[in-house]
Amino acid sequence: MTPRHPTTPQRPRPGKRKRPRRLTARMRLTLSYTLFAVTAGTLSLAVVYVGMRYVPNYPLTSSNPRYRSDAPSRQEILDSLLAASGYALALLTAVGLAGGWLIAGRVLRPLQDITRAAHTAASGALEHRIALAGPRDEFTDLSDAFDEMLERLQRSFEAQQRFAANASHELRTPLAITRTMLQVAAADPAGQDWDKLVRRLQDTNQRGIEISEALLQLADLGHTPPDLAPLDLADTTGQALATVRDEARALGVTLTADLRTAPATGNPVLLRQAAVNLLHNALRHNLPAGGRVTVATGADPERPGRVRLTVANTGPRLTAEAVATFTEPFLRGRGRTAETDPARRGHGLGLAIVAAVTDAHHGELRLAPDPAGGLRVTVDLPGGP
Repeated sequence: MTPRHPTTPQRPRPGKRKRPRRLTARMRLTLSYTLFAVTAGTLSLAVVYVGMRYVPNYPLTSSNPRYRSDAPSRQEILDSLLAASGYALALLTAVGLAGGWLIAGRVLRPLQDITRAAHTAASGALEHRIALAGPRDEFTDLSDAFDEMLERLQRSFEAQQRFAANASHELRTPLAITRTMLQVAAADPAGQDWDKLVRRLQDTNQRGIEISEALLQLADLGHTPPDLAPLDLADTTGQALATVRDEARALGVTLTADLRTAPATGNPVLLRQAAVNLLHNALRHNLPAGGRVTVATGADPERPGRVRLTVANTGPRLTAEAVATFTEPFLRGRGRTAETDPARRGHGLGLAIVAAVTDAHHGELRLAPDPAGGLRVTVDLPGGP
């Protein structure tokens, strides 16, 4: 006999779950309104009925002597009242059902608009907005929150699409360059300067490794919370300054530092890397020669209990629209065009990593263009002991 393999339990596929059928929300609201109306009517008629029991139980006569007929007794009045109450409750039930159905439909109409918008967004049309009109209430608050969620999802989706396209381009570039150099060398082995070829291959390979490592670091920051410890942001920034001083001298850029005590709680490795990235960005996107970079740490004068790191440089004039895109991966000051000078070349992930590090520390990253030229970057972090 052929052995039977144990069946693997099937996981439910994501999507529309099977739910037990029940009355619609409109019908439940209608029945609730009707029940409330009938209950209130019943209580009112019961109060009247109880009150009528105190009517004297003897035949009543008219005060006008010309009318000799006796008035109805209490029991007759109660019987008539009971019959009229039954008709009134039946009419009240019918009116409650019709009115409740109309009122529930009117109340739930905005919810139907939100549901249609949710189905539209689920089909991939993230640009759709509800834009519910009317005064502020629970439904308009829900609509505005849903529209805000759609806007953020659309921005995130578009950013992810650009990131995937740009990452593919950046990773393909070193491979394409390497393939071209190898093809040229294979076609004419005797006419090659092998030392120069090896150096170019090493540089191209190193660039691909740096891009891959930066992408891995960016991915880790988005999924793994960092280990935090008390530190002084001034000491961390000072270590980063020591790393880039040689590069600053080679580029002819003057470094000026004002490092005041800034106690914080964070990951020293990540914050040092963020400071290094900010300094590299400030150095490489400076004036062609003779520029300046100023670095400062200290308490935030505008927000007590927080500390800040500020890096500013001289350079070309920038627009606010261009600065708003600098934290997007693979976008550089010149767009997606890399610098031709190897000393000023980057992979376009520096500020994206700084933004991810800042978010991981529950901080705030602000980029502002200097009217005279250059960029001012501020990292605002929660203070520590």
